[in-house]
Amino acid sequence: MQLGKLDHVNVKTANLDAMVAWYSEVLGMQSGKRPPFTFPGAWLYAGDDAAVHLVGIDKPASAIDPAIEHYAFQATGLGDLVERLQKRDIPHTLDKVPGFDIVQVNLRDCDGNHIHIDFHSDEAADLI
Repeated sequence: MQLGKLDHVNVKTANLDAMVAWYSEVLGMQSGKRPPFTFPGAWLYAGDDAAVHLVGIDKPASAIDPAIEHYAFQATGLGDLVERLQKRDIPHTLDKVPGFDIVQVNLRDCDGNHIHIDFHSDEAADLI
């Protein structure tokens, strides 16, 4: 068996509308088709793939029952993302991955979940 790219991540949130807006405005994802589950939620798409599944809950996740530690996407367009983050005053770091041609943008969504977005290091020549 050979694993491929991440299919999706499922994130619990007590701030469903704010999370949908954050992923749309900051990461450019689109809310799209979702099965008619009996619980609230949203599926956010990266292109044709429902990459982030949000599940609405009544109270925030806890350290005992966390929403998630982190997840990552591969992407292109590093300069565009950095510009969007700076425009919105969203804290982030750009970090080289030792031994790999990868630069990560590490940030947190509006619920505090850690995300890193991986870019080929060629895109970071003017930024790091």
